[in-house]
Amino acid sequence: MYELGGLLAALGIGLGMAYLVGRMVGRAQTQTSPQPEQQQAAQPKQEPVRSTSQRVKPAEKKSYGPEVDPIVEEGNKALSEMGRLYMSIQDTEVRSKINEIMRITDKIVQDAIQDPSDIPQIKKFMNYYLPTTIKLLNAYDRMSALGVDGENIDKSMKNINEMLDAAILAYKKRLDSLFANQALDIETDIDVMNQMLAREGLSENKDFVIQPAAGSVAGASAQAVQQAK
Repeated sequence: MYELGGLLAALGIGLGMAYLVGRMVGRAQTQTSPQPEQQQAAQPKQEPVRSTSQRVKPAEKKSYGPEVDPIVEEGNKALSEMGRLYMSIQDTEVRSKINEIMRITDKIVQDAIQDPSDIPQIKKFMNYYLPTTIKLLNAYDRMSALGVDGENIDKSMKNINEMLDAAILAYKKRLDSLFANQALDIETDIDVMNQMLAREGLSENKDFVIQPAAGSVAGASAQAVQQAK
């Protein structure tokens, strides 16, 4: 009995010592291991990944000069509005005319970029003809969307349709008039070229007369022949 009691006492003491050692080891690990907050603080901050669209700066709008830029901007707005009307209006004939007006308008706007001397003429076109055409097309779009026949509606839509023919003709004439200065320059260049070719004997034009230099023997002879005639 005394020996059994001694064994139980020894076993109890051993278990108690194991428990105390485990507690001490656990406390040491808790003190040495970083806490979650400390782990977050230890990790370096990562910048958020930006998309390509955020990193790339938007392209700057190209400038053609203080006089040309307003015309280009107004022309683009007009073309955008006519494009919307083209998609909204269902009549194929009217759509075809809108497309032609857009084509000529774009060429007139491009001429302002290529030849700024035409800006005064183009401004008249931009300030009246173009906005009036768009206004009438909007009226046609509203009436056609009603889907109702009526004397006034039908008459107005017919008049607008006929007006588009006149507008296309006027737009073409305006575009042609913008090239008047260029046509004159081309004719002048052609005349100068023909004179140079004839002077060098490289032209088949027999009617061109070379005037000798003043004061020369050939010049005096030519003047005498002209006086005799």
